[in-house]
Amino acid sequence: MPDVFTTRVLQVTTGSTEVVRDLTADCEAFLRETADGRDGLLNIFVPHATAGIAVLETGAGSDDDLLAALHTLLPADDRWQHRHGSPGHGRDHVLPALVPPHATLPVVDGRLELGTWQSVCLVDTNVDNPDRKVRLSFLG
Repeated sequence: MPDVFTTRVLQVTTGSTEVVRDLTADCEAFLRETADGRDGLLNIFVPHATAGIAVLETGAGSDDDLLAALHTLLPADDRWQHRHGSPGHGRDHVLPALVPPHATLPVVDGRLELGTWQSVCLVDTNVDNPDRKVRLSFLG
């Protein structure tokens, strides 16, 4: 029988612009290799102080809407006490309070149990750090 707990770290390059990056295919590939048709939980975790994980629709504008909403809530200006890096970088450190650095999702028969339009996404507004790690962990 395969291990009950399996984990893998993805290396994700987000580039020099704010991004909502769809990780659903990566999550599904990980589960195909590790879940072996079992039920369980998939935990997605970003070990960064300036990125988060969101479950939302992508491709129909919701990803851009999320970034626009974050601009409204967390403007990139000089109001932030945390001031190193790009102008307004302090807002990136507030992001995980609104878009948490983790999500735990159900796995049924080895498959991610998402709604029709749901995707698992990395949300990264920090243009100073283009290299991200995302830990996927399956608990069967």
